[in-house]
Amino acid sequence: MRRLLIVLACVSLSISCKGFPQTPSGFVHKSAPQFVRTDLSGRKIDLKSYRGKVVLLNFWATWCASCQVELPRFAEWQKKYGPQGLQVLTVSMDDGDAPVRKAVRRLRLGLPVVMGDARLGEAYGGVLGLPVTFLIGRDGFITAEVEGETNLNALESHVASLLGR
Repeated sequence: MRRLLIVLACVSLSISCKGFPQTPSGFVHKSAPQFVRTDLSGRKIDLKSYRGKVVLLNFWATWCASCQVELPRFAEWQKKYGPQGLQVLTVSMDDGDAPVRKAVRRLRLGLPVVMGDARLGEAYGGVLGLPVTFLIGRDGFITAEVEGETNLNALESHVASLLGR
């Protein structure tokens, strides 16, 4: 039913749903691979501790222009939808944390940022291009995967639908 609502929302709003599967057979619905990492502020980030929330998990890098556009919007969504159960988690695929810290300060993200690596990327099906965003439902299952630049309005609509709005 949720899948049908997403497709109908995309069609009825005439929004380009780039990155969103258009047919039920193409929908992602698998358990999100678990991970535990330390974020840039030293806090332990354990994905399973967010069960019961909708998680927007974004893989990005400082050299990725599209990422620089998306990240501030994701930070806005955290403020807007956080009280309703959204948690935005970001994974930098940069080689070191110095440029990441600089970008986080410049963008004023205020979001958990963990450092990723090939192993974490492989767990999520191989993160080859950036950005890549996964929406994880309250049940811990991936409901959507968006590769590359996306229609942020369509993505926000999907987030809102997962939150029950």
